[in-house]
Amino acid sequence: MKWGEITELHPSRFVLVEAIKVSSSNRVRQLEDMAVIQDYDNPQEAWGGYKELHKLHPTRELYVFHTSRSDVEVVEEFFSGVRQRT
Repeated sequence: MKWGEITELHPSRFVLVEAIKVSSSNRVRQLEDMAVIQDYDNPQEAWGGYKELHKLHPTRELYVFHTSRSDVEVVEEFFSGVRQRT
């Protein structure tokens, strides 16, 4: 689904989406096609859903956005270092 379709179907909502088709240019990730996993009333619930799903499927590309945004570009940041699991 395109972002415009998502904003029409889920107005004024927080949405947990999975990136289906993406491209990157100049460290900016453009999400061209997404699947809505769940919509939420508040950001705490949305991030809770994100954390739960990310823990089960860490390789899936998941994001939380509010549908008031006009677009969904994500700046890529690369992590270099040691991660500690808790």
